Amino acid sequence: MSETRYKTCVDLHLILRRGDEILLGQRINTGFADGAHHLPSGHLDPNESAVTGLIREAEEEIGVRILPEQVRFAHVMHHRTNDARTAFFYEVTQWDGEVENLEPGKCAGWDWFPMDALPDQMIPYAAEALAHYAKGTTYSERGWDQS
Repeated sequence: MSETRYKTCVDLHLILRRGDEILLGQRINTGFADGAHHLPSGHLDPNESAVTGLIREAEEEIGVRILPEQVRFAHVMHHRTNDARTAFFYEVTQWDGEVENLEPGKCAGWDWFPMDALPDQMIPYAAEALAHYAKGTTYSERGWDQS
């Protein structure tokens, strides 16, 4: 038994919905999965609630303003890519402002995709989480050795 207390990185993901479409951006210059599509996302800051962090990330990355009451929990995934992570996914269908690419050094651009026709090149854990979300599953695990 380890005497070191377990810690995980908390990722926040925005499923911004416009009818049957969701917003995805194509990653560039990040050093991880460049060329792949991904949801607007970021990391939780210290002393910040998950919903507050999601709202902050949405404004920083795509320039939209979201109220806490417009945020609906959608899915959580405990996964291991290169380290342990807990990824929260939240659905938002109402917001203020127009989507802009406020991080052009990390994102080639944002586009709307039908939920049933997502791009082939996506970050794998996000694609899997979206499949769970589409089925209404609220929890999943990925990448853990089951032996």
